[in-house]
Amino acid sequence: MFFHRKQLMIDVKCDEADARFGEMLLEQFGGATGELTAALTYWTQSFHVENAAIRDMLQDIAIEEFSHLEMVGRMIEQHTEKGDKDAAYASTLFAVRGVGPHLVDSQGQAWTAAYVNEGGNVVRDLRADIAAEAGARQTYEALIKLAPDQGSRQALTFLLTREISHTNMFMKALESLGKLSDPAFGNVRPDETVNLYFNLSADGQKAQRGPWNEGPEFKFIAEPTPQGSLPAVVRNPDDERVKAKA
Repeated sequence: MFFHRKQLMIDVKCDEADARFGEMLLEQFGGATGELTAALTYWTQSFHVENAAIRDMLQDIAIEEFSHLEMVGRMIEQHTEKGDKDAAYASTLFAVRGVGPHLVDSQGQAWTAAYVNEGGNVVRDLRADIAAEAGARQTYEALIKLAPDQGSRQALTFLLTREISHTNMFMKALESLGKLSDPAFGNVRPDETVNLYFNLSADGQKAQRGPWNEGPEFKFIAEPTPQGSLPAVVRNPDDERVKAKA
């Protein structure tokens, strides 16, 4: 059961309506890294989680993301409905669909459930969630730089901040599972190649080294060689054949 409070999480007051910026904001309404994507991703993930506390966290954050979607929608309303209508209708997106938010991104691409990223494993999902929050944060940072007024920047800064908060929560959840820095998860044990680093970008210069290919955790293979045999010859009776010359 859900309850909707009409008050926004924080005030959304655009000081200067800009239809072009409203079009950009669609990225966070109906885009791949937008708030609808985040809300449905975390909500769907929660049904797969046995840990009651992590399930509750995912549901709380999912509902917060719906609140963020509402904020973004109100911003798009203000930037398109309260400004110059001619400017709004100059955009194909608003001219055809009408002003206000729609479930498309800034290029008019319709939102799709393919954006929802869930895989039925809590470690896998939490790691994907960290990446998703990073993508949303990057989009908000770009929007803040392009925002035409202080009111929009203030609301967008709040939304960007919450992406950082959620990232920290997901990291803490992984840490509670002992999987924040452990790359392995699942029930199948990796084979003996798990610590090998293959140097496959040699160009005659000295190989670049770093903590990802040196130290006790990795064995650096300077000149890797194939360990398998040649693939079997393909046999296709329907394939065209070139007749051998006499």
